[in-house]
Amino acid sequence: MPVTPTPPGGDRVRDRGDACPGALRLHAADDGALARVRLPAGLLTIRQAAELAALAEESGDGNLDITSRGNIQLRALPAGSGGELGTRLRAAGLLPSDRHERVRNIAASPLHGLDGTGHADVGAWARELDRLLCADDEVTALSGRFLFGLDDGRGDIAALVPDVTLIAEPDGGTAVLCYAAEGPGLRLPAADAPRAAVVAARHFLAAHGGSAWRVTELPADRRPDVTALAAALAAAGMTAVPAAVPTARSAAPPPGPVSGPHGRTALSVAAPLGRLTAGQWRLLVAAAEAGSGELRVTPWRGVVVPGLADAGEAAARLAGLADAGLVVSAASPWYGAGACAGRPGCAKSRADVRADATAALTGTRPGGTGDLPVYWSGCERRCGHPGGRWVDVLAADDGYRVAVRTGGGGPEDGGHPVTVTASDLPGAVAAARSGPDGDGTP
Repeated sequence: MPVTPTPPGGDRVRDRGDACPGALRLHAADDGALARVRLPAGLLTIRQAAELAALAEESGDGNLDITSRGNIQLRALPAGSGGELGTRLRAAGLLPSDRHERVRNIAASPLHGLDGTGHADVGAWARELDRLLCADDEVTALSGRFLFGLDDGRGDIAALVPDVTLIAEPDGGTAVLCYAAEGPGLRLPAADAPRAAVVAARHFLAAHGGSAWRVTELPADRRPDVTALAAALAAAGMTAVPAAVPTARSAAPPPGPVSGPHGRTALSVAAPLGRLTAGQWRLLVAAAEAGSGELRVTPWRGVVVPGLADAGEAAARLAGLADAGLVVSAASPWYGAGACAGRPGCAKSRADVRADATAALTGTRPGGTGDLPVYWSGCERRCGHPGGRWVDVLAADDGYRVAVRTGGGGPEDGGHPVTVTASDLPGAVAAARSGPDGDGTP
């Protein structure tokens, strides 16, 4: 993403428009057109999920890729297929507004209401926020990368550092609104949370919309002023007072069964390297039919199936998903592993990173991967890589460079890369994920 040089304390100014793909503006990849379908909060009905599987099989390569925002990508679509795709997505209720489809980036705690941990129904927040966004002409100026985060209080979504973040407080009646999941923040009634998020996005646009796509691109001293935001909220009829931003942060929901109130069990699974076949996807749809009739796609390239009433059936469904190749245990070497498209789908990739990742993970023993996520990238763009600390496996002309990155943004931020061949990747990756020094040294 090219940017012009910026003096210390100034804004980074983009030298081109946002080219983030959507469901109507497709991206031309080497394997065909790519569509990204936004799923606010990852929420899908059975009918909507079934339509995505049909589209993947009938028009694409038969796979559904989960993005780091909990959206779905369809690949290998025919050139010029955006019109038909849009028609089918509208009919399924997945495209409520053509003008707003790329700004409907809403991530929400996927286990809200399922395990007794969260403080608010952020699913209801997400539906209302989506409705408000689609009714607001001004927010169409947001980039396709701008992220709204709705955290039910457990800290999982806040850890993703969304641009506008709402964090539910323990009383359930209030929420803290902030930028980039950090202070200063504003406390407001939970009932006003979705409206306040839209005002916060418009406030960002008014201050920096022409110079930055995301709040995190701005130096700390140039980020939107929450005092002015409080005044904007008051002008819209909402009361907000200064508040500390909750600092609790938690990881992604691990795969496996999730016990909840009233004896119900949810299923949490991860997609191997973020990709599901249409057949695997339909197994999840069948499980949802036995549960609440809903699927929740997560920003950690997983899916949660809520509401199975019978524990025995939940266990049987989970076993069937494991047999189909889905990740159902945190002990799996596939848990926390991801990869970009690589060859042959991307012309910029130096290697078939998905094939090399599959070979490396297949050769890794269960439970021997440590805690760090790992991501294979075909080039220095590292499309879709995770945040925080993670193991970077970067394709190079002479093999792969393996390092632990800290999220600081430098070329090898905090890591000491080692170069290995594809055949040596299993040991090198396992050592980097669990090494005592955390420095990427096998």
